[in-house]
Amino acid sequence: MSINVHNDSEQGCLTLHLGERFDFSIHRLFHDACLGDVPPARSYVLDLGEVTGMDSSALGMLMLLREHAGGERAEIRIVNASADLRNTLRIAGFDKLFTVH
Repeated sequence: MSINVHNDSEQGCLTLHLGERFDFSIHRLFHDACLGDVPPARSYVLDLGEVTGMDSSALGMLMLLREHAGGERAEIRIVNASADLRNTLRIAGFDKLFTVH
């Protein structure tokens, strides 16, 4: 259960490298990294390269991030997602709300 955060203040991009699980167990870490008392970045990258599973709370966290980042104006990219995770995001309609690579 981990999140590695890289903040490129020059580009205004916050990158989150998520560990094996993207679920409720990292809710507090996720919140503190990008939703807490930090101003919204210009863009966000969520690297799911190590994630093997996610639950509905992960989808909720993504929606909270989108709202925090400006809603429809938000620039949030989800990268390195496995085929299973991309399929989950597609079924939930998140491929229309986020850029999924």
